[in-house]
Amino acid sequence: MTEPAGPTPPSPYPLGLRLGGRRVVVVGGGAVATRRVPALLDAGADVLLVSPELTPALRAHVDAGRLHWEPRRFVPDDLDGAWLVQVAVDDRAAAAAVSAAAAERRIFCVRADDRTAASAWTPAVTRHGPVTVAVLGGGDPRRAMATRDAIRALLGRKGPPLTPAVEEGPPLNTGGRVALVGSGPGDPELITVKGWRLLTEAEVVVADRLVPGLLLDELRPDVELVDASKIPYGPLRAQEEINRILVDRARAGKVVVRLKGGDPYVFGRGGEELLACAEAGVPVTVVPGVTSAIAVPEVAGVPVTHRGVAHEFTVVSGHLAPDAPASLVRWDALAGLRGTLVILMGLKNLAAISATLIAHGKPAETPAAVIQEGTTAAQRMLRSTLGAVAQDVETAALRPPAIVVLGDVVHALTPDAPTRA
Repeated sequence: MTEPAGPTPPSPYPLGLRLGGRRVVVVGGGAVATRRVPALLDAGADVLLVSPELTPALRAHVDAGRLHWEPRRFVPDDLDGAWLVQVAVDDRAAAAAVSAAAAERRIFCVRADDRTAASAWTPAVTRHGPVTVAVLGGGDPRRAMATRDAIRALLGRKGPPLTPAVEEGPPLNTGGRVALVGSGPGDPELITVKGWRLLTEAEVVVADRLVPGLLLDELRPDVELVDASKIPYGPLRAQEEINRILVDRARAGKVVVRLKGGDPYVFGRGGEELLACAEAGVPVTVVPGVTSAIAVPEVAGVPVTHRGVAHEFTVVSGHLAPDAPASLVRWDALAGLRGTLVILMGLKNLAAISATLIAHGKPAETPAAVIQEGTTAAQRMLRSTLGAVAQDVETAALRPPAIVVLGDVVHALTPDAPTRA
C-alpha cells in the first residue's frame, strides 16, 4: 500500500532586510565568513565578528575599521542588540549553541553548517546596478545558484531578453585547468564578462585581498575558497605556496580561478603563476582586468592623458624606496618626464619618492593626487603638490590601497579645484 506523502514544508517568506546601522553578529572567522561579510558591509550593517582567529581578508576589514572584532569564542551576550546572526563555523555543537541563543532572543539565525536547523536562509544574489535579485531554491543551493546565474546573464544581455535555460548540477569538467582573472580595481561590476563567466564555472578560487568582496559572496557554496590575501607590509602566503595550490588543484582535475585585484600582470605576479603552471603542464587562460593604474584616477576625475596637457603616462611601483638596492626604477629619469606619473603601492615610501624626484629636478609645485580605495564606496581623494603630498597624506590619514598621480592632468578636468582637497 502506498504511504501518504508527508506534509509539504512551508515556503520561506522573502524579505529585503535594511541593515544600515543595525547590529549583525557573525560567528566564525574562516572562509565562509570571508565570503559573507562583504555583503553585510555593503548593506551598511554594524558587523560584530566573534572568532578567536581571522583570515587575512577579514583582518584587513578590521584594520580599516569597517567592523568590530572580538578575538574569542562566542558567548550568548554577543547577541544583545543584534537584528541578525550568521553562524559561519563547521562545529555543529558550537553552531547549535549560537542558534539556541538566537532563538531565545527571537533573532533570525543563518547557519552555514545546517540549513535545516536555521531560522533564515541566505539567498543566491546577483546585483545589476540598482537591481538586486535574491533567489531561494527550496533548500537546494545549487538550484538557487543556477537560477541566479541565468537571471544575471539575462540582466547583462544586450538586445531583447530571452528566457535562458537553467542548468543544474556541477559544471562540465573537461580536465583540470587554471584561469588567471583580473577582478578590476574594486567595483565588482568592473570585472569582465569573461572573467565573471569563468568565476561561475570555478571549483576552486584563489583570491587576493584586493578582490572585490561581493564577487566572493556570489560563489557557489561548494566552491573551495583559498584566501591568498597579501596585506601590505604584513604577513603573506609565500608565492611558492600559491603556485603549488594552483598546480595541485588543477592536477586533481579542478577548474581553478586565480582571482587577482586589477590586472593579473600589472605588479600582480601573474606571470610567475603562469610559468609555474606551464612548467607543471597545466593549461592556463589569462583574462585581463581593468587596472587600477588607469581606472582609479579616471573614476576620481583625473585622466592619465589629456589633449594639450599630457601625451604620455608612466606607471611605476613604489613598494621599494628609491635608494633600495633591489629597486629597478630610474627615479632620476622619471623626474625629467613631462607626462603623467602614476605610482602604485607607493604610500609607505611617498616621502622618499617625492624628495628624490624633487632632488632630480621635478618641480615641487607639480600637482599631485592620491586616491584611496578607488571605485569603491570607501573612495577618498586628496589633491596636493609634489612637495607637500607626503605630509598631506599623513595628516589626512590615508592608507593603502591608494594610487598616487603626479602631473598637470590632476587639474585637467577641474581647473578651478583647490590645490589641496
